Amino acid sequence: MKLILLGAPGAGKGTVAKLLTGLDGSVQISTGDILRAAVAAGTPLGKQIESLMKSGDLVSDDLIMGIMEQRLQQADCEQGFLLDGFPRTIPQAEALKKLLEKLDIKLDMVVNFNLEREVILDRLTTRRTCSNADCQAIYNVKSNPPKQEGVCDKCNSPVIQRDDETTEAISHRLETYNEKTAPLIGFYENEGLLLNVDAAGPSEVVLTAIKEKLAEAS
Repeated sequence: MKLILLGAPGAGKGTVAKLLTGLDGSVQISTGDILRAAVAAGTPLGKQIESLMKSGDLVSDDLIMGIMEQRLQQADCEQGFLLDGFPRTIPQAEALKKLLEKLDIKLDMVVNFNLEREVILDRLTTRRTCSNADCQAIYNVKSNPPKQEGVCDKCNSPVIQRDDETTEAISHRLETYNEKTAPLIGFYENEGLLLNVDAAGPSEVVLTAIKEKLAEAS
């Protein structure tokens, strides 16, 4: 399958993406992951990106598209891919459309995870993460707390609330999403590729809705 996953932070894209990759071996691709991989590989593009990141500058769309072009041609993408958190803007979506045409790749659909702002705030402000970089187990103080408060079940490291998961930080992320990324919903609806799913329920229910739509299209 070849999908784009849209949705605000906390809508559950990452969790469902992991379930989807288990269906047919498709790979999950996020912009952050491929940028970090390019830097680690020391490619010419990777060196440009590392320089920009060190100076605090944003990575341009041209550079991101160059990295994405290389990533989509790697062998593990032949089985399929899930673009998680990319594209983020209309210009990126237009550039991606041209790139996919150039590479003769056809998207199956674009899945939009619908979730109310209050639910997102509740999900993310109650989330806690293991501070051990090699573990990073995820907990929720309401639905899935660690057995010992503040201590990771797996490695006994402190469990913390990330700086970007406070109410203030999440509100800012949601405002940025609504301003820059939400317009992609209309873009892909016009392309005839959009599937809206209710992301409030269990991940398995969202997965079933996507599988059913894929089966209809095949």
